[in-house]
Amino acid sequence: MIRFLSIFTLLNWLSSSTSMEYITYDYAIIGAGAAGLNLALCMLEDPFFDDKAIVIFDKDLKNANDRTWCFWEKGAGRWDGVVSHKWGKAVVTDTNTKQYTLSLDPFTYKMIHSDDFYRFAKDKIRASGIIDWVTAEVEQVNIINGAQEIQAQKRYLITRHTFDSRIASKFNHDTSSIKLLQHFKGWVVETDAPAFDPSAFVMMDFSLRWKDTTSFTYVLPFSATKALVEFTLFSPDLIQNEEYDTMLKQYVTEILDIKKYNILASEQGVIPMSDYPFHHQNNDSLTKIGTAGAWVKPSSGYSFKNTERYSLRIIDNIKKGLVPSKNIIRKKYRYYDSVFLNVLYHRNELGPELFTIMYGKNPIEKIFDFLDEQTSLLDDIRIMNTFPKAPFNKAVFRKLVS
Repeated sequence: MIRFLSIFTLLNWLSSSTSMEYITYDYAIIGAGAAGLNLALCMLEDPFFDDKAIVIFDKDLKNANDRTWCFWEKGAGRWDGVVSHKWGKAVVTDTNTKQYTLSLDPFTYKMIHSDDFYRFAKDKIRASGIIDWVTAEVEQVNIINGAQEIQAQKRYLITRHTFDSRIASKFNHDTSSIKLLQHFKGWVVETDAPAFDPSAFVMMDFSLRWKDTTSFTYVLPFSATKALVEFTLFSPDLIQNEEYDTMLKQYVTEILDIKKYNILASEQGVIPMSDYPFHHQNNDSLTKIGTAGAWVKPSSGYSFKNTERYSLRIIDNIKKGLVPSKNIIRKKYRYYDSVFLNVLYHRNELGPELFTIMYGKNPIEKIFDFLDEQTSLLDDIRIMNTFPKAPFNKAVFRKLVS
């Protein structure tokens, strides 16, 4: 199925299967997720791209509410029109049930439902007349004379540069990188009586864990009687689906002490947390984006604001005549992430202590800046000095000898 294409482009696209006459685009975006759509919207907002031919491929229509994105930012933001909820306070609970209530000022924690984001982006794209949308799965991408040939539904096009959100198969076969998974299942629960504080979200509650792992519960309250309750693990291996349900039920009934509730919806996901050099796939005519381009913060799993920052860096590089992927990944922070992942991989039981220290012993503004990769070296050292030295020194040594 093909959507949003102009009549002229549609006819050319359909005829290309027999004539082998290529449709030519300046830029192709493979994957209409957060990264692909964010990049497309950044292009639409910059006059530099007004005369450029751009196409997006995705095998889905992108109508479903299939995920929730959260992020922090200062003041008003470009996504406020689709933000469904926001909070000014966060709660972190350690393994001994000690609570840390954190004022996020000057930040606000914001939440977006994916269907609202998809609708917003698709409306902008449809109205622009600049970007074509093809609902099809890309089957193959080849380099021809420095350009990219894209095959989808046995039809072909040529693009000067491709932004590809598909994870390279090399990642699945790689054995030299640290590979953890952020895997989770969440329930949207509703209660008859007030059970939640809608002014504060639970960032990490370590009072209930899966065995001896880095695992916690995350709670986004929408009202006093409705919330998303999500059980999350940062670990090398997945658990059985019923085990997520067991942990969620135990948290709701024992930790929250809710005896009567309805499950309105559920969501589930797996996000790679790895120091694999995804960005090494980039070249003059191809840029990997999203998870495939190392846009997910490896040590935390947060990605939505990264997509905005990295998209803007790509736009800036293109306008300067540079390779789009030049310097969008900051090596200093990738090294920090790699060391932290090494600790979690080899000493997964330390995760609750380390995250509690992170949020309990440091100003939240500095931690958010650190996770946003916007701190000075002095800031970095101050944050690092709050952590126990031994596990990190051992991780650095393991990296040196590996």
